[in-house]
Amino acid sequence: MPEAQLYFLSDQYYLDFPDDKLMKNKDVIDGVPHSRPCFFAFSDSKIPEIYWIVPISSKYEKFKLIEKKKIQKYGKCNTLRFGTVLGRETVFLIQNMCPSIEKYLTAYIDRNDQPIRIDNRIAADVVKNAREVLSIAKRGAKVIFPDIFKIYYSLGEQLKFEKSNPAPDHLCHSTSKAP
Repeated sequence: MPEAQLYFLSDQYYLDFPDDKLMKNKDVIDGVPHSRPCFFAFSDSKIPEIYWIVPISSKYEKFKLIEKKKIQKYGKCNTLRFGTVLGRETVFLIQNMCPSIEKYLTAYIDRNDQPIRIDNRIAADVVKNAREVLSIAKRGAKVIFPDIFKIYYSLGEQLKFEKSNPAPDHLCHSTSKAP
């Protein structure tokens, strides 16, 4: 998967990993479902086929206030990171991130069929802080809302199963007749 790219999460993910702390997949605006939120994805350091996906919100001011309160209380805030996406100020919600694998992700494509990407400096900042938050979560702190380790373990098992039981490759069968 390309670096610094944005994705949407499939409905199937929510069926396979029901968790009321996951960000809702579809917002309904004027009766029409929209694929929201979009996610920034980066590879896991141990299992590169697993991606950590960080939702992006346009509620910049709301989260700036939350960040300010966290800094006052804890001295820093690395669960929220800020940057520009498609010319708009946005917030990367590390506190809401979760793991996924490629089959649940669809690239966010613009009108010219080009994938939406973010600036590499923003990507590096989000990844650095997300890895720090993951490290804190591994030590038992509840800094990420969804049950990420339950999902992560399940995805790991799914990948093991797929590797040990590969799908038949129907494209390799020859259509020519034996002599």
